[in-house]
Amino acid sequence: MRSKFLPTLLPAITVLLVMQAISRMTTVAVDQRSPRRRIALPGCPDKCGDISIPYPFGTKEGCYLDINFIVLCNLSTTPPATAAGTIILKGNGYYFGDQENPVGVQTNKSWWAVDLIDIDVTRGEVRVAVPVSSDCSTNESYHELSIFTQSLNFSTTFLFSATRNVLLGVGQSVRARIDGVMSGTNYSAACNSLFDTPAKAENGTCMGLGCCEAELAPELGMITVSMYKQSNSMWETFPCTYAMVVERSWYNFSLQDLYGYDVLDKKFPGGVPLVLDFAIRNESCPAEGKPLPTACRSSNSLCVNTTNGQGYVCKCQEGYEGNPYLPDGCQVSVGSGLLRCRLQPLLRCRKTAEQAARERWRERQTLMSVSFEMNNLRYEISTGIIGLTSIVVVVVLFKLLFDERRKTKEFFIKNGGPVLEKVDNIKIFKKEELKPIIQSCNVIGKGGFGEVYKGLIDDKLVAIKKSINVDKLQEKQFTNEIIIQSKVIHKNIIKLIGCCLEVDVPMLVYEFVPRGSLHDILHGTRKESLPLQKRLNIAAGAAEGLAYMHSKTSTTILHGDIKPGNILLDENFDPKISDFGISRLIAIDKTHTKCVIGDMCYMDPIYLQSGLLTKQSDVYSFGVVLLELLTRQKASSGEDTRLVTTFLDAYTEDHKGAIDLFDREILLEGDTEVFDNLAILVVDCLKLELERRPEMTDVEERLQTMKRSYVPKSISDASSSIDT
Repeated sequence: MRSKFLPTLLPAITVLLVMQAISRMTTVAVDQRSPRRRIALPGCPDKCGDISIPYPFGTKEGCYLDINFIVLCNLSTTPPATAAGTIILKGNGYYFGDQENPVGVQTNKSWWAVDLIDIDVTRGEVRVAVPVSSDCSTNESYHELSIFTQSLNFSTTFLFSATRNVLLGVGQSVRARIDGVMSGTNYSAACNSLFDTPAKAENGTCMGLGCCEAELAPELGMITVSMYKQSNSMWETFPCTYAMVVERSWYNFSLQDLYGYDVLDKKFPGGVPLVLDFAIRNESCPAEGKPLPTACRSSNSLCVNTTNGQGYVCKCQEGYEGNPYLPDGCQVSVGSGLLRCRLQPLLRCRKTAEQAARERWRERQTLMSVSFEMNNLRYEISTGIIGLTSIVVVVVLFKLLFDERRKTKEFFIKNGGPVLEKVDNIKIFKKEELKPIIQSCNVIGKGGFGEVYKGLIDDKLVAIKKSINVDKLQEKQFTNEIIIQSKVIHKNIIKLIGCCLEVDVPMLVYEFVPRGSLHDILHGTRKESLPLQKRLNIAAGAAEGLAYMHSKTSTTILHGDIKPGNILLDENFDPKISDFGISRLIAIDKTHTKCVIGDMCYMDPIYLQSGLLTKQSDVYSFGVVLLELLTRQKASSGEDTRLVTTFLDAYTEDHKGAIDLFDREILLEGDTEVFDNLAILVVDCLKLELERRPEMTDVEERLQTMKRSYVPKSISDASSSIDT
């Protein structure tokens, strides 16, 4: 029966085959637009991590056009790719805005290669990530600066795009500026924004209120982005101003960006995108009719002179798309009309076959047979689609699992896992082990640093510190904290149980300290009565912990950020020093650091000016904490040094006047000798001359002696002593 209808079915089969051929050709044409199209030379990597690396760029010798198109690929860093020949120079410093002609003082500088975001050979552009410059005030006078310079002078390939970038200034009162060099000539541009009423500023694009914008000149090869120096009378509300050169229309202004300290640095930890124009700079396009330059390798390419500086770029001809720098890199573009012309003969063939098929399908039996065959075909197609869908789902799930494991491994390596897993006294936790504790219901502390969670591990209470995304400097601080605390075991120093390295920023697991911080006890919602005996115990214990760090470990450990918030109290009010995120582990006879980090209210003025962190810096900070403990007044109220200045002035005029600043609760049950000794100790710690400050071992010994010898008077005796 089937052989009877075979001649009738042949035209229909022919039509189906033609349709399948046309479908395959169309699919191939569409696939040419997909990421699977070859973008690099044969045998050359076309990716660095998730970043595509199209020729003329390359990561290996023989894979790039010349040395100006080298991309450095390091999969152990995030992001993994950097553009050779482009560097960022970062300078940190400070100035005093109340001076007539403020002069900036540089305290630290560093440099690194520019992180690559993506490459677009069709536009002749490279997008890179650059930092934001900032000017932040801690009072009306003192300003902390972070200024960035980007240089392309180590490469002849790149120039800053004048059409795709803009200079932006963000702040309540900001005067952003850009200084640069174009074709050997100095260049400068600026924009201003000033307003008194925040409600007038609107979210969105820069409109001159809270955000200003200025154009860039062409042919720039080096730029420095900064702000004009100024005083800041509104520093408590608007502490920071910012300047950046950024891709046009990328930044959306938000009024919230004006409030808070270093907001944009936290909002864009990886930097902001900036567009560079690239070109072959050593020659121009040949005259019409002459052979194309050697860089334009595709037979369907053309040469176009660049509008930014000298040189040329290669483009695909109209109707083609792809990479003009590769042989056969420019392919026919779907929808251009060229593909339609090439398929026209097949389409005519299809039309003829369809006409013949319609004449033969008039017979009823043929229609029934074709219908039967089509039903079978539909069934087979449906079964195939279901099977293919199942395979795709399994493959996608497998890929997601693989990607998650790969990312976990990359984080582990980036956070120093291969080194830290060999460190004694530190347990490396899996992410899944901590997941039940990292829940919103377990949060016991929250701030700009991140969140702290309380939970049980092996039936023991622990505190888990989960930080927000941070920059590269802070990543080093976390690693530093882990290494340092593994070397420190003392009853007055918080114990680090372990860490989780399988996440972007390591999570730290500490012993749980139930009473919270000294700051909470003195000033917060947990404010409690503190007799002098307890205060002496807290001071002596904290001093003992610091003395251990300074003098009783194999290498000297400097804390660098002693303050009440970093002194925790257990159920017996015994103190434990915490937060080693900015500690420094040093050899005793070496210079330490020039990067000023820490809380300004407790910072040693000598450290602030010189950037030199010493043991005496911790002594000064401890003196401020001891004064705050005895007076129960915040060191940070109003101006950052007011409490210290008031106490030292009172002590200079009259010792008793300084003691009168002590908390009345302890004055009612103390004695004059103890108060005199405490006042002398505070003054010694706060001396400006480093060599006149005591060592922490001496501070501890004096406090331990006071603690042992102190016998509380009755309240009536203390009251009569005060009255007399």
